[in-house]
Amino acid sequence: MSEHRTRLEWNRNAEEPFDYEHYSRDHRVSMETGLVLPISAAPAYRGNPSLTNPEELLVAALSSCHMLTFLAIAARKGIVVERYEDEAVGHLERPSEGPMQVTRCTLRPRITFGANGPDAATLASLHEQAHRGCFIANSVKTIVTIE
Repeated sequence: MSEHRTRLEWNRNAEEPFDYEHYSRDHRVSMETGLVLPISAAPAYRGNPSLTNPEELLVAALSSCHMLTFLAIAARKGIVVERYEDEAVGHLERPSEGPMQVTRCTLRPRITFGANGPDAATLASLHEQAHRGCFIANSVKTIVTIE
């Protein structure tokens, strides 16, 4: 098992009033690796449009985890992957009951294989195995589909 730590920092700008319309949503998250990510709310929620937001990070985590799991499975089966791309889309919605949430995420991986790439059925099986094995997909209630 493993542990993963981050540190989040936010400070109020004393020049601005602290009310919903004015406080800054910008903050920083530091990773154990030393990487510091500047983050804000999504622009629709008064965030900084030049910074990433938590919803994008969730979609990126789902896409990245699926890819990493897929690559591990393919490598163990001797299937050579040359390139992997994904254009994932997450949907922030309000379900009929409950608060706003990322209800679903669609992954659209495009994979280039080396010689002897898998047939369509094997490729579908690889994606299914990757989805079942993805730590992040197993950690959220968001519906994740692979197209």
